Amino acid sequence: MRILLIEDDQKLNHSLKYQLEKENFTVDTCFDGEEALYYINQNIHDCILLDRMIPSIDGTQLLNIMRSQNNSTPVILITALGALNDKITGLDAGADDYLVKPFDFGELLARIRCVTRRPPLVHENDILTFKDLTLHVTGSRLNGPAGECSLSKKENELFQFFIRNTGQTLTREQLLTKIWGLDADIENGNLDNYIHFLRRRLNAVGSHVAIRTVRGIGYRFCPPEES
Repeated sequence: MRILLIEDDQKLNHSLKYQLEKENFTVDTCFDGEEALYYINQNIHDCILLDRMIPSIDGTQLLNIMRSQNNSTPVILITALGALNDKITGLDAGADDYLVKPFDFGELLARIRCVTRRPPLVHENDILTFKDLTLHVTGSRLNGPAGECSLSKKENELFQFFIRNTGQTLTREQLLTKIWGLDADIENGNLDNYIHFLRRRLNAVGSHVAIRTVRGIGYRFCPPEES
């Protein structure tokens, strides 16, 4: 799971990053609102931990921008402002939860688990579905009208990202960052190769879903009627 941590207190930022990584989370960090907005617009995180009082763009403003752009990434506001009106303001701005400093790290983990519970599209046995496709996430298998095929780890991750963002054009940068990480030294051609592999998998299982190339931008996971 990939978490975006937005906290201007450097000591707390580094401490939380260290503890979260010990729990096997991938963590990206930033210290002000402008930098945070760049990361948020990449749309690659599963959860955002957001300090309310940060420089340049404060937490509630960031939330308003996110939600106005239909970005539904779960957000936990982390702040020293614990009055009832402050909590109401944060939740009304679009936060999914509100945690008052100081807090126990175990409580933060529990709240992360709570806000990142899978949406109805994902069933208890870890299955994603879209049109005539069924992706078995844990088993790395793809099912379609003509049968089933096994997937590599990267193919599985790419299919998950596409299915969770159906109808959206995903940029090359988003795909590279989501699957390989922000600092990975990956050539663009590697992504094209994997898209080719995914299309072969779709053909192999007889799916009518398509991965459409959006020239100069990236790719779009399309239902049959749009392909």
